Amino acid sequence: MATNELYPEFTPEMKKTHTILIPNALPVHFSLMGSVFRDAGYKIALLDYDGQKVIDTGLKYVHNDACYPAIVVIGQLIYALESGDYDPKTSALMLYQTGGGCRASNYVHMLRKALKKAGLEYVPVVSVNFGGIEKNSGFDITPLMFLKGLITWLYGDFVMLLRNQVVPYENNKGDAAAVMEKWRVKLTDQIRENKGLTMRTIKQNFRAIADDFAAVPVTKTKKPRVGIVGELYVKYADFGNDHLPDFLVSQGAEVMVPGILGFAMYSLNIVRENHRLYGDRKGVMFSRASVWYVERLEKAMLGVLKDYPQFEKPIPFPKLKALGEETISSGVCMGEGWLLTAEMSELIEKGYSNIVCVQPFGCLPNHIVGKGMIRGMTEKYRNANICAIDYDPGATRVNQQNRIKLMLSIAKERV
Repeated sequence: MATNELYPEFTPEMKKTHTILIPNALPVHFSLMGSVFRDAGYKIALLDYDGQKVIDTGLKYVHNDACYPAIVVIGQLIYALESGDYDPKTSALMLYQTGGGCRASNYVHMLRKALKKAGLEYVPVVSVNFGGIEKNSGFDITPLMFLKGLITWLYGDFVMLLRNQVVPYENNKGDAAAVMEKWRVKLTDQIRENKGLTMRTIKQNFRAIADDFAAVPVTKTKKPRVGIVGELYVKYADFGNDHLPDFLVSQGAEVMVPGILGFAMYSLNIVRENHRLYGDRKGVMFSRASVWYVERLEKAMLGVLKDYPQFEKPIPFPKLKALGEETISSGVCMGEGWLLTAEMSELIEKGYSNIVCVQPFGCLPNHIVGKGMIRGMTEKYRNANICAIDYDPGATRVNQQNRIKLMLSIAKERV
């Protein structure tokens, strides 16, 4: 087996023989993005294992002081190999590697240590990163894959945005979920055939999706409007936040979760900030071109939403950045950085003044730009009602939900 001195490599031959296992962090987005990998010739499986058994597996192989998302996703991956559902000898594992100061940069190394401890050190690990941290000869993100990946994130954001605004008010429970599933299948088929990728077809799809959600029978009532911000995995993954959006809806709230595309533009913008602050020119041209293209996609989405006044729409990224700079420097780029604070401002100004700020226990970047900015937010916005919730293996659901219910009780009084 080919190795990179210390660990097994995912080789070109493995594209035909191995299935790549991926923790499912964003069900809608990853389902669409899965077709991008499959079209490129990779066999993949998205993992949805959850429950205490997965957490216990993670704690068995990862130190309990590690970041909660690391414990959860490594627990999912090792559990999949030990469960018998997948043959370890024909499986590979995939994790995203951010680079920079976030502990997510170390997840791949922690996973390899866990595999060695479990006697599975021969299983290759694929790192998805754009910083050249490490490479595998059998896995490469081509320009077409990158382009299609960005577009799937856009579609995922659009469906999530409208679904969240319809679910709390639908007359027939499950209608919004049915629309979401319809478009998940339809968009997956389009992407598989390299359709739905031009600006014209993207706009057509947006309009058709919006028409379908607008056609769902609803009864609008006064409800507390709650926004969710925080660390990326805990913010989006159902397992990471214990199905927080569903819980909030069950308690009579409407939920808004900022899209993942904002984080993509924030990440691409970091290179430009490094150039502005420190003179570092590495990757500046790629960053500028990528941000320009993604802003075009965002502009297309916002242009379609203008014809649907019943739906709230996000603000353009440049305005989001400017809004954040009223409270925090755009040079704060560790973890979710200034974006988290900017998203809180955007949500409050859109009427989602009740905010659940979620983060793994001990996540330093998020404690600074999340918890650390609560005072600044409440001084800027007198109606801000912010609740910070930590997620870790020792946190109890009852304690978390009770704190959220306390926040909601204040929100309901204001309604």
